[in-house]
Amino acid sequence: MGKDFIAAVKDRRTYYGISKENVVSDERIKEIVQEAVKYTPSAFNSQSARVVVLLGAEHDKLWNITKETLRKIVPAENFGATEEKMNSFGSGYGTVLFFEDQSVVQNLMQQFEAYKDNFPIWSEQSSGMLQYVVWTALETEGFGASLQHYNPLIDEAVQQTWKIPNEWKLRAQMPFGKPTAQPGEKQFQPLDERVKFFS
Repeated sequence: MGKDFIAAVKDRRTYYGISKENVVSDERIKEIVQEAVKYTPSAFNSQSARVVVLLGAEHDKLWNITKETLRKIVPAENFGATEEKMNSFGSGYGTVLFFEDQSVVQNLMQQFEAYKDNFPIWSEQSSGMLQYVVWTALETEGFGASLQHYNPLIDEAVQQTWKIPNEWKLRAQMPFGKPTAQPGEKQFQPLDERVKFFS
């Protein structure tokens, strides 16, 4: 990677304007995701993260499923904005689906009774870290991405379409592609109200 870590952290933003133009090979995308899954930490080294990468027609299929699912619940007079948003996600190159394997979480809850209430929380924290690692890694390669949460509305259709095990719980969807528009300026709250430092 050409950027140092903090530069990559600063540059990672939410991109809604993305295109189907690729910026690196599919093999490189696979490598990024696999390395992120392998090296992102998890509680008790549980490795509960599961990921599905959809490219090309499979990516298009996801956002068509999401659009048609939302069409059933969003009033027709309000659906135009929803359809536009789905089309913007679908205009990207691919989507990363993030899951957490609940069988792993349940097994840990049974093995470590004293911590059982924490394992679902730790699973979510680990998933969030993985999402951030993948997002930032894609950004360093020249992709723009955003993080979406249409679960649980699309869970059943996703499981059926891509034969996803029932134990995998969908946590987020990350459409990505070559940026076609820059995100707006980001506003920040004062750091002295958010960070305490003692020495």
